[in-house]
Amino acid sequence: MKLRTAALPLLLTGLLLSAAGAAGLKPGRPESVGFSRHRLERITTAMRGYVDRGELAGAVTLVARDGRIVYEGAVGMQDREKGVPMRSATIFRLASMSKPVTSVAAMILYEEGQFLLNDPVARFLPAFRGARVLKPGSDPARPETEPAARPITVRDLLTHRSGLVYDVFDSGPVGDAYRRAQVTSGLPAVPETLAEVIDRLAAQPLAAQPGREWLYGMSTDTLGRLVEVASGKPLDVFMRERIFEPLRMADTGFVVPEAKWERFAAQYTLAEGGGIRPMRDPERFGLIEMSPWAAYREPRKYFPGGAGLVSTAGDYARFCQMLLNGGELDGKRILSRKSVELMTVSHTSDLARGLAQGSAFGLGFGIVRDLGATEIAGSPGAFSWGGIYGTRFWVDPQERLVAVILAQQYPSRVSYGQAFQALTYQALVD
Repeated sequence: MKLRTAALPLLLTGLLLSAAGAAGLKPGRPESVGFSRHRLERITTAMRGYVDRGELAGAVTLVARDGRIVYEGAVGMQDREKGVPMRSATIFRLASMSKPVTSVAAMILYEEGQFLLNDPVARFLPAFRGARVLKPGSDPARPETEPAARPITVRDLLTHRSGLVYDVFDSGPVGDAYRRAQVTSGLPAVPETLAEVIDRLAAQPLAAQPGREWLYGMSTDTLGRLVEVASGKPLDVFMRERIFEPLRMADTGFVVPEAKWERFAAQYTLAEGGGIRPMRDPERFGLIEMSPWAAYREPRKYFPGGAGLVSTAGDYARFCQMLLNGGELDGKRILSRKSVELMTVSHTSDLARGLAQGSAFGLGFGIVRDLGATEIAGSPGAFSWGGIYGTRFWVDPQERLVAVILAQQYPSRVSYGQAFQALTYQALVD
């Protein structure tokens, strides 16, 4: 059976825009900023194809250049089983697209002189004093540890060089220690506070010496707890006051209020025999447990900076545009131009492995270093990140471009995020 789809093709002059998708970023004619209207329509065709083939329930895509939204598409269904069409105002689970937001929150405090990047994390989180590291070559059946050669620093957290990991990506002794201590990745529902989880995390061994390796994991969640201690405010309050309210990101936060629940997208996974089905709550995929509904209901007291936010395409595009503008949007300055500069250059050039080909890592973002090695259209210096639930964004300073794609599916048989990137760049004609 063909799935019903709803598409919002090009945002051109005279087209009504949702408040969530248009606030601050202005609609513009594609030709006025170097895009082909005809070529942008290929995004809608491709995304609708994924939906019609049963590979994806739905998605929202947005492209802006020079502060002008030239494309915003909503195809497929927000909730296929309930017959709710996808809308530009649909709210999505960001998962790891939360990490850049937490990184910006930390850099706000850096700019206020609360810490330097080489300050020890233990200055704010004493539980990390005396950290120990899994000894290289240690017998997994009888793991041994050794003292950390140096303290974990704030920069280590921002760059994932802390030695902290995710239990879901580590089937060895460190992951086992996390699981025994119930140190969560931020995807299941958790009845505790961030402080309680991070204190337990600090008691577990590190997977590598601080600074030595790029290991994706609980670094950003720990950074979120550091923001709480340094600011004296819960992470959700700090983000709301210092990022979301100034940027008018009205639909971004750690919970979906009851009044907005009808805009919250359903989460999908692969069905046996082909196609997709709604994800159960909770549902386990190997070592990963996900809670697509309960984790986002009020009241919530666990605010994982690495994976906990929800947002809309329009809201997140405003965050991206702020970064592209050098830390400011609509007269509201979040960061200085030099801080954004520092965040979006490589901080991992000395590491030989751990990152995608052609890429480096900055302070919260993946950075394109070698365009050819990435094997996809883009620009050197573009920065981006994505989330496990099916979300992705990138900012291209060279092309003055912001792009966001939001979907809700784990895992997926198709690379719709990469297809969206290729389709966006092929539409540039200036």
